[in-house]
Amino acid sequence: MEHLECDVSPLKKELKEQLTDILHSIGKVVSSLDEVNTCLLNEIEHISKRFSKTGALASTYYLNCFLSPYTSKYREISRSVNHLGLKRQGALIVIQREDSIDSWITPGILLSAEITSSLLESIFVPGSPLHDGAVFIRSDQIVSAANILPLTERTFPNQKLGTRHRAAIGLSERTDALIIVVSEETGKTSFCLNGHLYPFSIPSGFVIP
Repeated sequence: MEHLECDVSPLKKELKEQLTDILHSIGKVVSSLDEVNTCLLNEIEHISKRFSKTGALASTYYLNCFLSPYTSKYREISRSVNHLGLKRQGALIVIQREDSIDSWITPGILLSAEITSSLLESIFVPGSPLHDGAVFIRSDQIVSAANILPLTERTFPNQKLGTRHRAAIGLSERTDALIIVVSEETGKTSFCLNGHLYPFSIPSGFVIP
């Protein structure tokens, strides 16, 4: 991960609160170790689950940090991805950063439209002619949809990766683009950067400002 100076205040506040709460719970577990006949397995399992959830929130925070220098519409993108995940609508969204990606994709349908969450969601409606392939975003515009990305040639023995995830990794291995993936099977969301996938989620009830 690269060094960032970022302040997405609502997410940062939520992240701090969750980490502080987990730290407090860990402290209670450590203190309880001196007690006789105390089983702490349930408490430790609970902390582990909360830590995983906090990790996903941290990824959401850093996703916005990575996007904000390259598009002012990062909240629209995050909002649409959240909705797509809840509806289990598969999606693949490429955000260009410093490197040009034109030579690495097979161009799709030219759109040249301003980014809105509703437009992004409509592109990935199942059965839509633009549903397959990736949306290409540069700055504050959706440049095109139904673009084809290069697939990674790496193997992942411990992971079951579909075409969208392999395409996201493939492009991020060749450029510094940030690629967002929504799984059609599970609704889980992740972003890909420098050949690595990072799961993220927006907590239930959290409203992106």
